[in-house]
Parts: sequence; structure tokens; C-alpha cells
Amino acid sequence: MGILDGKVAIITGAGTGIGKVAADLFAEAGADLVLAGRRRAPLDEVAVQAREHGVEVEVRPTDLEDGDAAAALGAWSLERFGKVDILVNNAGHSSRVRSMRYVGPEEWNSVFKVNVEGVYRLTQSVLANMIDRNTGTVVTVSSMAALNPGLLGGAPYSAAKAASLNMIRGMNAELTKFGVRACAIMPGEVDTPILENRPRPPDSDDRSTMMQPEDIAQAIFLCAAMPQRTIVEQVVMIPTMRRDVSLDMTAAEMEGAK
Repeated sequence: MGILDGKVAIITGAGTGIGKVAADLFAEAGADLVLAGRRRAPLDEVAVQAREHGVEVEVRPTDLEDGDAAAALGAWSLERFGKVDILVNNAGHSSRVRSMRYVGPEEWNSVFKVNVEGVYRLTQSVLANMIDRNTGTVVTVSSMAALNPGLLGGAPYSAAKAASLNMIRGMNAELTKFGVRACAIMPGEVDTPILENRPRPPDSDDRSTMMQPEDIAQAIFLCAAMPQRTIVEQVVMIPTMRRDVSLDMTAAEMEGAK
């Protein structure tokens, strides 16, 4: 018997990085899964591994930059399984141009669509079901950039992740009386594919001291597996070893000024 036997979980950004590891942890614990992301091929690979734990796994390619598609993901999951117990808002998106001086409205809006509107629309789509059953957990991967905004994360990403953090805080203020709990995870640097979008992608030496996807996935699992009487409201995670980010900051400051 797994600790999540009988539970249904949606995991976004499930094809790579944190979402991929989280999917395997959830499946091993007995949860049936809906795996979402932009590309089907990596989702299919994750699904094959997850099914080895004997759970039901559905793959649902979804572009979370499209709010209607995000809401449709929740509606489809409810139609398929009849309920959603756990929603993991893991998918994230950052801008190439980081500076407030140079970032254009298209990049700014794209970051907000994925990190704010996508989270809002998908979360809202499953809330009625959770409230009706008086139980549900929403875990959202925010960022340390929500707490310490700046050029490393970039102006759009920092602002969007702060919005997602406050969305979670607001949910707990409003919805715990209906049995719905919300958890925000704020990691520092994690060695995931999103780093490739930076003005200066980190090299192997930079990545050697970063947190790994499994570190954050374990925190996601903790939030979801905690007894329903307890909410892990916020988790702040940073690498033990601090690295010199001066070159990253210089590159971020100059990107867009060309």
C-alpha cells in the first residue's frame, strides 16, 4: 500500500526536470497521474516508467501559455478520473531578456501567461471538485526570485513568481475551511532545462553546486503526502554552497541592450 493509493494527481512540466522526478515519486506512492507538458515524446517516456508502479497514467500535451488549454486540462482530468486530489503546478517559463529596462511586452506577457494565468486557470478548474469532496492539495513551484527579485531570475519571472506565491497564500486564507490546502515551494538555483534560456547558460562547474530536480521533487511530495490536517504553506530551498553569479548578472544586465 502506497501513501497516495487511490489519489489522482495532475503534474505540469512533467516531461523533464523536477516534474519528471515528481511523477515517478507519486507513481511509486500509488497515485494515478495526468502528465502535462508541451511535448508528447518526453511525457510518453515518463509515463512508461510511472506505469511500472502499477498505476494509471494519462499523457495530456498542453501549452500552459494558453489559459483556455490550462482550464481544459483540469476539466479533462476530472472527466477521465472523476476527481483530482493533488495538483502540482510545476511548469515554469522565464524570459531571455531579464532587465526591466529592455524586456519587451511579448516576453513579459509570455512569462505571466505560464506562471500566473496558467496556474490560475488550471487551479480554478479543479477547485469545485476539491471543495465538493472537502479535500484537495495544490502545490505550486514558485521561486526564490519571488522573495529576492533581481537580474538572476529576471524582472518578469520575479514578478510572476511573486504573484503565484501570493495566489497560494490567498487560497489558504480563503479555502482551508473547505478542506483545500495550498503549498508554495521557493527554490533557488536548480539544475534543470530552464537554465538554458538564460543570457549566460551555466556551465558544468556552475551546475555542480546547484540543487538537483530530485531535491525539489521530494519537497513537492512532502507537501502532497502530509496528512490532510497539516499544510506545508511555504518551503524555501537554497543550495548549501553559494556560487559566484557576477558573470551571470553582467550577462543579464546586457541582454536586450544590444
